[in-house]
Amino acid sequence: MEVERDTVSVGEFEFECGESIPDLELAYEAYGEFTGDNAVLVCHALTGSAHVAGHRGTDGTAGQARAWWDDIVGPGKAIDTTEYYVVCANVPGSCYGSSGPASEHPETGEPYGTDFPAVTVGDWTEAQRLLLDELGIPALHAVVGGSVGGMNAVDWAKRHPDHVEKVVPIAAAARLDPQCLALDAIARRAITTDADWQGGEYYSTDSAPKDGLALARQIGHVMYLSKASMEKKFGRRAAGRDAMRSFPTDAAGTFFPYRDVESYLDYQAEKFVDRFDANSYLYLTRAMDNYDLAAGFESDADAIAAFEGEALCMSFTGDWHFTTEQAEELAEAVRETEARVAHHVVESDHGHDAFLVEPEKVGPPLSDFLEDGVAGKAVTDTAETEDEGSDFAPVHTSLFSD
Repeated sequence: MEVERDTVSVGEFEFECGESIPDLELAYEAYGEFTGDNAVLVCHALTGSAHVAGHRGTDGTAGQARAWWDDIVGPGKAIDTTEYYVVCANVPGSCYGSSGPASEHPETGEPYGTDFPAVTVGDWTEAQRLLLDELGIPALHAVVGGSVGGMNAVDWAKRHPDHVEKVVPIAAAARLDPQCLALDAIARRAITTDADWQGGEYYSTDSAPKDGLALARQIGHVMYLSKASMEKKFGRRAAGRDAMRSFPTDAAGTFFPYRDVESYLDYQAEKFVDRFDANSYLYLTRAMDNYDLAAGFESDADAIAAFEGEALCMSFTGDWHFTTEQAEELAEAVRETEARVAHHVVESDHGHDAFLVEPEKVGPPLSDFLEDGVAGKAVTDTAETEDEGSDFAPVHTSLFSD
């Protein structure tokens, strides 16, 4: 599969907060051949990158070693790169090639740190629009995203309704609920109370706030899993004899087992702190937490009233980060505009990570929707009808009844 990888400048960029930087750079990857009407924009999740498909080795925070959606994007896959020209851009504020806190401030020659402007999901959308202009893409066949990337996808229907035909928010919602806001706030405090954070100015030192970032990542991982998946994966088992505690414990604590679930979280955190920037984590979680589809409008439906395309909302029964009920609220907002929409509910115990780890359940309805819209044979709308002919995810007609 031929891949185009590059970083382009879109010039001076004013963020929603009112601050500007003189040169916004965006790292992107593109796959396939553009034919004029076949462009699909894929929006990555919170700590994802532009590296959505294919495999390549990378080091540090320059990129991710494994493509995050390689099971979905590629030749013959759900987002088929022999049919579609697929673009994925790293969002502003991240640390995977696009401008963010770790980028060099042109006036000082030092990293921006917390002098980088506050970023929003709306800033991501506008930056992507500028990137597509640079690539000569006037309009999109579809925009697809998971998690906060799904918020980014919906924001396209709000900000550029005439530039996109199909919108696919997966495991997403119009806004975060208070429980998730609370957990994200604790995660950020884990970073900012780490002595090595140093007010965000740690780049010139030998120490980064690794413990704080590790704790933040662990909180995030718990949010991405479900009770059922954690019980199946870990139970109450003690970790193996060779497992070593990553964090110090009190003397009495050594009497008790170091559990398998603790070892897993420590392992994931250790991998994460070696590849991600703590300030970027602060910036991106705030962008996600702040997003509200209805902001500036009377309602969610009012915000997307100008969108006349089609939408596919996809949710997962075991996901408590972005619930099926929240996805249904989003789908209902689209219905109120009289645009065509389907809400496809997937039976899953995997929690929020299901959109990444169960491609066999995500791929068929996504592929059919990209080709045939809501009429696709694998696309089902839980709120309207039970499609007896669907071979895929069960349709829960009673989930959203009064």
